[in-house]
Amino acid sequence: MRGGITAALAGLLLLSLVFGIAAHPQRSALFATALHPEQLAEVQEQLAQWNVPFTPVSDNVLVDAGRRNAVLLRLSLAGVPHAHVEASSDVLGKLGVLTPQAVIDAQTRDGLAGDIELALRGVDGVQDARVIIAPAKPGYFADESSRDATASVRVRLTPGTHLSNAAVDGIRAFVAAAVPALDARHVTIVDDRGIALGEESGADDAANLERSLQSALDTALGAGEAIVRVHVDYDTRTVTSKETRRSALSSMPITASTQDEHYVGAEKRYERSDRQLDRGSDSQETSSTAPAGRVARISAAVFVDAARTIDLAQVRGLAAAALGIDVRRGDTIEVAAIPFSRARPARKDVWWLAYGAIVPVMPTVLLVAGGLVALSWARAPLSTLLRIAGRRASVARATANVRGIGAAGVRNALAGEPPHAAAAVISALPAATAAAVLDMYPEHERAAIVRRMQRNVSPLLADAENLLANA
Repeated sequence: MRGGITAALAGLLLLSLVFGIAAHPQRSALFATALHPEQLAEVQEQLAQWNVPFTPVSDNVLVDAGRRNAVLLRLSLAGVPHAHVEASSDVLGKLGVLTPQAVIDAQTRDGLAGDIELALRGVDGVQDARVIIAPAKPGYFADESSRDATASVRVRLTPGTHLSNAAVDGIRAFVAAAVPALDARHVTIVDDRGIALGEESGADDAANLERSLQSALDTALGAGEAIVRVHVDYDTRTVTSKETRRSALSSMPITASTQDEHYVGAEKRYERSDRQLDRGSDSQETSSTAPAGRVARISAAVFVDAARTIDLAQVRGLAAAALGIDVRRGDTIEVAAIPFSRARPARKDVWWLAYGAIVPVMPTVLLVAGGLVALSWARAPLSTLLRIAGRRASVARATANVRGIGAAGVRNALAGEPPHAAAAVISALPAATAAAVLDMYPEHERAAIVRRMQRNVSPLLADAENLLANA
């Protein structure tokens, strides 16, 4: 017994181990190639945010083999991992003692560009960046002109993100400060469309003004109650003005004028003379230049839902103050109440609650009703089958008890059994034994047993007992 119990426990342990190994999902490497340390850290961080189970290894991660394609798709849509960029530490580690200076300079620039690219990835809204640095080239000969250092930056923005002019200027200043002898004016920044960033100031300023006023109206009136559109025109001319100021050298005025007139009667002559005196002054000349890109005109339109009883004059004044409207500059603002087009809500009839309560449970109701109908239809045959099954069980027990026993023993074993059970058992006995057993019964019991042993059967369809016996 102890050996059997020990063997059973060992078998159960082995089966549990086999089942655990078989049930555990198969793990496979997520990427076909090895990852760099920064790529591996980026992938692990993203998978942890998504709550995806994984097992980290030295240069890859292991995930469920069945979910590998789905995880790769999610990572590709998220732009993870970024392409590996060689920074200064990676590039300078490849240089040797005999490396030419020109190669060292080129590798140093590439490493510096990699450092800038890695830094720009952390800017909000910038998904990836590519930096190209062109060094300054002095002119050594008379017919050769010098060239300043330049840098080109291509940024890939997060979908739905727009960099403001301040952000673009910050990126330009950051790149200029990272590269020696590089002026911020010589840094060009473009996006994936090839559009230079920072040169759409009109659209950027108009969008900022529009968002500012729209948020204010949404907060005051409610979302969807007002629509704001702003357009900004810019002056593309460069205007230069000069102003000269003169200040007196003393407390006396700078200039003085005198007038002398007299009449000579004898000669009948009239004389008049004017004199202008300049005492000297201190002159100061001021020159100012207004570059192109100044705001020339702001045009704004505010649409208010006519269904709301709103004071349009008050909205006009607040909007003009929020946008900085200057009438002397030619700015205009229009506020009008117009009926908004709104989708009509679907009308519900009086029975929508009943529909919502009855329709979901209709399949269950129909299934239960069908089951009840089928049960009522099969109640009589099922009860007959249950009775026959009980009789068969009783006959089987009695037959097992009387097998190999004489007539007297069979009669004693069948004592108290109903006539149908006795008839079934006696029918299975040899003819002589069956006749001897029947002779031991009283007349009325023997007649009941014989009547059940000779029961008529339909010639077309066997009864339930025969059907069960044949089954």
